[in-house]
Amino acid sequence: MPTALILSSFVAASRIGGAAQQYVLAAHKIDPVLAPTSLFGRTPARGGRGEVTRPDVFRRMLGDIEADALFGMIDLIITGHFSDAEQVEIAAGVIERVRTTKRSADWGPRPLVLVDPVLGDAPGGLYVRPEVANAVETLLVPLADWITPNLWELGFLTDRQITTADEARDAARSLGKPALVTSAPARPDEIGLLYVDKEEAVLFAHPAVENPPKGTGDLVTASFGAGLVEGMDPRDAAERTARAAAEIVRAARLWKSAELPIIAMADRLVNPTADVRTEVL
Repeated sequence: MPTALILSSFVAASRIGGAAQQYVLAAHKIDPVLAPTSLFGRTPARGGRGEVTRPDVFRRMLGDIEADALFGMIDLIITGHFSDAEQVEIAAGVIERVRTTKRSADWGPRPLVLVDPVLGDAPGGLYVRPEVANAVETLLVPLADWITPNLWELGFLTDRQITTADEARDAARSLGKPALVTSAPARPDEIGLLYVDKEEAVLFAHPAVENPPKGTGDLVTASFGAGLVEGMDPRDAAERTARAAAEIVRAARLWKSAELPIIAMADRLVNPTADVRTEVL
């Protein structure tokens, strides 16, 4: 079974962060190992109260994971929300150690690293401490095989005002990393997911849903990572991810759910049926 290491938040009753990504990966039969950067009962957006994982505890937790010989079995690393700059430094060191750990031939090539730079969003802007944002930008983004920012985060990382899909494409390429950009500009009644690599850029768009549940970006990162681990062509993995996100968000609206119904829709994560509009940029 493929294995993924998730370095992100844990929110027990909300389908956001690393806790949500566990379920997405499990639907794809990828074994998730979550090292939480923070612990909450419910999302802070609804008043949830919790605590940040102290850096010494975070370091010790990851040391225990390494001691169980898991670093040589990891196929995918996902980084997400960090609450402390030292956590980011620890995460960067772990990525380096996982990449240099001797691997059995049975475990295939070196692990893929997906960095979701969870820094902020429109209209509120930055919602992590500036030193955390700086650490993610300087330590994690350079280590990424893929980045999965939202549109605001892409603008923050590139110091650009982005209003069109073409501008988002150019901004992503300026970082020198292939990217999957959430909340990308599309038609007025749509929400877009923008795939960008050195050779092509493709916008996948579907009808927007008013006030969708939080966590779609976390779902997108995990779904796309699953596709890469499964050996899909990255563009095809991005399209499947766009279809899955559209289907899960639509189901949440129909069921009047405050959370993404990841468990109930697990089969549709793997085999989505929603339509998306495809536009080559």
